[in-house]
Amino acid sequence: MKNTKTFTLTAMFLAILILLASVPFLGFIPIGPINATTMHIPVIIASIVLGPRIGAFLGGVFGIISMIRSTVVLSPLSFIFSPFIPVIGTDQGSWKAIIVAMVPRILIGVVPYFVFMGLKKITKNKPTSQTISLFVAGFLGSATNTILVMNLIYFLFKDAYAQSIGASGTAIYTGILTVIFTSGLVEAIVAAIATVAVTSVLLRLVKNNATQKL
Repeated sequence: MKNTKTFTLTAMFLAILILLASVPFLGFIPIGPINATTMHIPVIIASIVLGPRIGAFLGGVFGIISMIRSTVVLSPLSFIFSPFIPVIGTDQGSWKAIIVAMVPRILIGVVPYFVFMGLKKITKNKPTSQTISLFVAGFLGSATNTILVMNLIYFLFKDAYAQSIGASGTAIYTGILTVIFTSGLVEAIVAAIATVAVTSVLLRLVKNNATQKL
């Protein structure tokens, strides 16, 4: 019965990811050279409700969707997320794009679970502290994505990124920090609020279902 519940919820989160990716300006929202996203929210929630393994799986799906979209829907920074798009200044793509597209997204499905469980342990699982634990887990799950993606861009595609945004020297990392503390901060707050609103309900339903089975 537990396996059926897990499979059903996993399928639901997978369907949400596909829906978000399919609807223009819903899953990926163009803001300057970088797309803001809501795709990480289902992954964060799934991580907390279903655990880090399924969270990592769904994060991987997010990463694959990101690679496909960057290959099909071209933008000045498509080469960063798709190994099939030539890097600026070259005639071929880079395998490093797979790291940028996949690693942060997989970790979105891992970090929130351990943050939530850690905070539950610290607060001794007090009901009143759950909201705070969910908010922090959602915020850090989103921040994991933004901070890792932007820093991987800097370390793996520094020169090409500099050309695409027309920056040089210290201005390159200033551009990275600007994204993190503007759209990245907004994404994290939205993710935190959504995590509290949705996950608290799902956790209650899962707990009630388990109680009824007993």
